Amino acid sequence: RYLNQLKEDDSLCRQAQTSGTFYLFHNLSPFLQKVGKKYLVPQLSAAEMKGILEKFQEAEQWIEKSVLIGCSDEHRPCFALDLGALDKSVIESELQGSFTDLRKALFVLDGKDSPLLALAQSLLRWHDSHQYCSKTGQPTQKNPAGSKRVCHASGVTYYPQMSPVVITLVSNRSRCLLVRQPSFPPGMFTALSGFCDLGENVEEAVRREVAEEVGLEVESLRYSASQHWPFPSSSLMIACHALVRAQRAEISMDTLELEEARWFGMEEIVEGLKREPSSSKQDDGSFLPWFPPKQAIAHQLICEWVQQQTA
Repeated sequence: RYLNQLKEDDSLCRQAQTSGTFYLFHNLSPFLQKVGKKYLVPQLSAAEMKGILEKFQEAEQWIEKSVLIGCSDEHRPCFALDLGALDKSVIESELQGSFTDLRKALFVLDGKDSPLLALAQSLLRWHDSHQYCSKTGQPTQKNPAGSKRVCHASGVTYYPQMSPVVITLVSNRSRCLLVRQPSFPPGMFTALSGFCDLGENVEEAVRREVAEEVGLEVESLRYSASQHWPFPSSSLMIACHALVRAQRAEISMDTLELEEARWFGMEEIVEGLKREPSSSKQDDGSFLPWFPPKQAIAHQLICEWVQQQTA
């Protein structure tokens, strides 16, 4: 309720900016600090933010660009701020850390920080791409919380939106199917995924995506969970398990979408879950399969399949 009040009450939100904490980004890359072998996401106080921004001109203007991304149980608000127009090296030197690509950050961070960083990046990206009204072409204005943008010329209010995406682990009971796209890091396999078409429900989207990408007919499916995911833009990942008939398990891959699609047995999946990206390269230059990080819902789907097999 307090979070909603901050979104609706501009003066209350501006006041909260003076007592809240801040996650820093630079061109959508979050700021991390390495402490021992762990990577942490520092939350800077308003005073610390002011100290950093005083090294640059127009410090007060930057605080107004922050977006609200949550609050603690003690009602301490949390904001995200992208300092992409400022000198990255100065900030990194001052805070003894580095701005890191979010995809890489998800591999090294604890789970509690990942959802907030994903939300923050998605919201910052949305504001960057919605600075003008699609109806009038006039500039839109962000409210202090960053929960909307308004075109005062037309009166249109814009709100951040998510695109629904189905992500599906296909199996034929004894094996599960994983795929690669050409843009993936070497050796990484994951579950099938695709955006829902306009007018589709989840079941229709799953059946269509499986048929289009690997040429298989879904016999039955069940919902697993959902997750916000910031790539390629703000998406709601709707995770499902899909069963296909073992007798009709011949893959017919869509080569425009995928680089590789194949069946994995239980032993290979268990080994892949243990494998780190850095240890997947072999002496001959090839790569052993590895899977998305624990923070990704694809990892959860794969683990659920393993648990089902061993039950």
